Amino acid sequence: MNAFIDFIMGPMVWIAFLIFILGLIFKLVIIIKDVNDRESYIYSYLTLKHSLRSIFAWLIPFFPQSTKQSPVFYSISYIFHLLLFIVPIFLMSHIVLVNEAFQVSWVALDDGLADILTLVVIIALVFFAIRRYTVPEVKYLTSYKDYILILIIALPFITGFLAYHQFFLYKAMVIAHVISGEIMLILIPFSRFSHMIVAPLTRAYMGSEFGNVRHAKDW
Repeated sequence: MNAFIDFIMGPMVWIAFLIFILGLIFKLVIIIKDVNDRESYIYSYLTLKHSLRSIFAWLIPFFPQSTKQSPVFYSISYIFHLLLFIVPIFLMSHIVLVNEAFQVSWVALDDGLADILTLVVIIALVFFAIRRYTVPEVKYLTSYKDYILILIIALPFITGFLAYHQFFLYKAMVIAHVISGEIMLILIPFSRFSHMIVAPLTRAYMGSEFGNVRHAKDW
């Protein structure tokens, strides 16, 4: 059992990060290969100017017109995606682990604020799950896989919150937190989570087509 825990807390962490990074690179290579094989004409109008213009326009809250049609969903989704990166990266305990491994550190979130932001992420995930079940047009497109993906994202935050506060089964919660985090990292390149790199590419494509070909805005 101790050997298993040592593996999960040590080598498996690095394996998960390696799969995450190499998986995203592989995903990017496959996308570029598909474009070269099937839609190479895209390069004829793809421009950095229009790509960046579109990407940054869609990063501004409520700037794109379509986001104003569902203000509640968009607001929760925007905050959720922002915190999905901010909380893990700026969490003190995570920074300490990185510092121990690489002697690198940065400013951390206040523990109380980190608690609040973690709860916001969990509440947002509950909202997404309820929305998928109650909104007819979303429910029609939802399968059990979507609920599993929501659970996969939620578990690292839930177990991390419980482990930090040591409500019960502290050691078990720590192990569950690490394992669930590793599972999430490993699955990112091979699931819908990969939209973290696909979305900017899509925006670059749309921005270039609208801006360089149609001479219009895509927001």
